[in-house]
Parts: sequence; structure tokens; C-alpha cells
Amino acid sequence: MNTEHHHRATTPITTPITTPLTADILRGALDLERTEHGLLPHRLPARARAQCADGQLAMAESQPSGVRLVFRTRATVVELETRPTKRVYLGLPPRPDGRYDLLVDGRPAGQASVSGGNTLTLDMTTGAARHESGPTGTLRFTDLPDRVKQIEIWLPHDETTELVALRTDAPVEPVPDQGRKVWLHHGSSISHGSDAASPSTTWPALAASLGGVELINLGLGGSALLDPFTARALRDTPADLISVKIGINVVNADLMRLRAFAPAVHGFLDTIREGHPTAPLLVVSPILCPIHEDTPGPSAPDLTALGAGRLRFRAAGDPAERASGKLTLNVIRDELHRIVQQRAADDPRLHYLDGRDLYGAADAAELPLPDELHPDAATHRRIGERFAKAAFTPDGPFAG
Repeated sequence: MNTEHHHRATTPITTPITTPLTADILRGALDLERTEHGLLPHRLPARARAQCADGQLAMAESQPSGVRLVFRTRATVVELETRPTKRVYLGLPPRPDGRYDLLVDGRPAGQASVSGGNTLTLDMTTGAARHESGPTGTLRFTDLPDRVKQIEIWLPHDETTELVALRTDAPVEPVPDQGRKVWLHHGSSISHGSDAASPSTTWPALAASLGGVELINLGLGGSALLDPFTARALRDTPADLISVKIGINVVNADLMRLRAFAPAVHGFLDTIREGHPTAPLLVVSPILCPIHEDTPGPSAPDLTALGAGRLRFRAAGDPAERASGKLTLNVIRDELHRIVQQRAADDPRLHYLDGRDLYGAADAAELPLPDELHPDAATHRRIGERFAKAAFTPDGPFAG
């Protein structure tokens, strides 16, 4: 275990209070799986998980982006025992341990990591994966203010995290509903938080904080693919505001052509509307991604860079295939805009946002995507601020 800031301590809590990890102190998860040792938060329900055997989806939905413990307490010491799953990519430098963000009364108050845990070893060239079990670890936050306060511990957005025990030196109680609106968002690895600095600084977490709303983040790395089970999860999750960011993964995976794409988008939106007939629903097209603006997928690792120990992606499709319906980001943006305009005639609370308003050509020149696909920490901040300005201001789709 390592911690940053001033939260360092080795002495155990003399008489720790162990609080059961239950749904009333966990936010942002759609399902909590009981395991042999504790609780594994999922961001898709069991029924959805049973309908797809894809390893990438299983990894993404079990990484708890936007999932946080929220409670009130006088405690000055908080311990959280977890069993993380670390990802190891063959041939690439080790990834840093996932970060946990501590917020006290809504303000950042520390960060910590848990070492050890399970290991998932991935081979980018063959797609092979190997899983090894490992021990639990404990993070500690100490010297917290000695008063009743609201504590939030945001779990690592990019590290599957099994929750084992919450221990404090004073009792813990759930936070009553504060009447904030719930924002339900779905998107790709960018929404999931890929390459953000920490879980409370992914662009959706930043936008939610600026908008004063409760976030449920269904950003699923590599898996925003218009799957019907994801649409049903969105349909069945209580929410006041909904957004779906569609496009880059459809190109990454080279999953469908234009003929399939438009009806799939209609079906996805139809399903969401079954559960949320009047909620503001915002369709967001892809941010600028130069390699795929006019070149179809699939996206593939750049093997030359991989050989040098760096992860970069390239567009492996042929631009000439656009004529036969292959999808590029420009094709997808045009189609999404057309679909939203068509549907908005009967659905006045349906809105469209061009992703290039969040990150466009000028941004790409200043803050290029380091691996050609994913924004860095500074870009997450910029996208979060721009989304909040576009969506939550008085004349935005999420206003009022």
C-alpha cells in the first residue's frame, strides 16, 4: 500500500468498526456480485453480462469507473481493504497502480493505491489473456477532520476492484438523498476514463461535479457498440438526464457497415426511450480522432511502436471501402446528426452534440492524443469543462 499527500500511518485502528459494504453506501454500480471474500461492483447487470462472452467487455464493465463509497462519519481514520486486478501488457512497461480518490465534503483530500491483488496478463499481438489470483491489500486515510463529514472514496476507474472490508474509528451512516439529479452516461474508453489522472478527474466525473449531478458512468472501454443489452441497462436504470456517446468503438472494432449502423442507433434510442420517455437525452458524436476521421477501422496496435515498448494505434482500414458502407468518424457524425434531426421532430427532448466541440482540430494541435486514440489527463479536464458548459448551462439540453 502506498499513499500520497499526508495520509500516512502504520498503527492499526485500536478498536476498528467494520461497516458492511452494502448498496446504501455504494453509488455508480448497477450490480453488486457477492464473492467468496466480499463484493465486486459491476456496471452492467448480470443478465446483460450473460449475453456476451467478450473478454474486453467483461474487463471494462467490472472496472468501477464512477463507482464510489459515500457515507457520513466522524472518523479520523478510514481503511478500505480490496483485492484489485492489475493489468500487465506483454512487452510494455508496467502500468501504475490504480488510484483511489478521497473527497471530504466534496473537496479532494487525498489519494492512495493498493498494490498486490490479482494479475491479468494480456498479449496485444495475439489477444491472449491469463489470470492469476493474488492477495488483498489495504489503503488508509488518516488525520481526517474530527467532525461529522461526508466521505467519498472513488474506486480506480481502470482497475477491477473487489471490496473486502471498510474499517473506521467511528460509526458510519449512509448519506440521505440530497435531491440531486442523476446523470446516466454511456460511451467508449474515453468516457470510461482512459488515461485520466484519477477516478474523480475522468471527463464525466469532472462534468458531473461542475453540473452538480450524481453520475452513473456506463463508459465501457472498447465496448460502446450499440449492444441491445447495454440499451436495456440504460432503459432500466433510474435517471433524470441521459447521454450516449457513440462512434469510435464501432470504427475500432470494424463491427458494422452503414446499413446496420443507422437501424442499430434507432433501436438503441428506442429502447432507452421505453424506460425514459421524457428525460433529456443527448446524443454525442465522436471527438476528433485524426487516424479515423476518413479511414475506416479496425484500429490495430502499431507493432513497430509495440516493439519499442510504446503503445500506439493505427487505422488498419482502407478509405476506398467507404463506398461500400465502411464507417469512419465523419460518416458516423453525419449519420448521427441526421438521425437526431429526424427523431427530434417527435421527440423535443432529444439533442445532438458534435464531439469536435469537446475536442477538435485546434485541441489536437495543442494536446495530441498520445496513443492516437485516447486523451491525456489535461484533455480529460478540457472535455469535462466543455461538456458541462454545453450541457448544464441555462440554455443547454440538461438545463433546469
